[in-house]
Amino acid sequence: MNGIYALIIRINEDTCINVGAIGETHFKKGIYVYVGSAQTNLEQRVKRHLRREKRLFWHIDYLLNSDAAKIQKTLFMQGDKTTECKIAREIGERGQSVNGFGCSDCDCRSHLFRVSNYDFLLGKMKQLNTEP
Repeated sequence: MNGIYALIIRINEDTCINVGAIGETHFKKGIYVYVGSAQTNLEQRVKRHLRREKRLFWHIDYLLNSDAAKIQKTLFMQGDKTTECKIAREIGERGQSVNGFGCSDCDCRSHLFRVSNYDFLLGKMKQLNTEP
């Protein structure tokens, strides 16, 4: 399977995390949505995100390595890289972006957003059930 995925992440306390090349980044307690794509092996990509033991490579790896962050739900849909950016822009209209996060390979402002809710995504994406 390939396509776009959204990780619904709960950050249970205000925290600062060193996010690789971005550096020290402050995250407020709350719900965040991270948008990514996998044009091959989407399930394997998501399973990697769910694992605690992994090499820190992508920005999201640094966030998910923190004890303060936990993936609550994973959503997916068919689409390519342009769809990923379209979804990121749509989430950005409803949420607060973490500037520069997860978008080093595109022109987006961010691919991680703090949101009050993510219900609007449930109508366009399906839940992906994976085991870590």
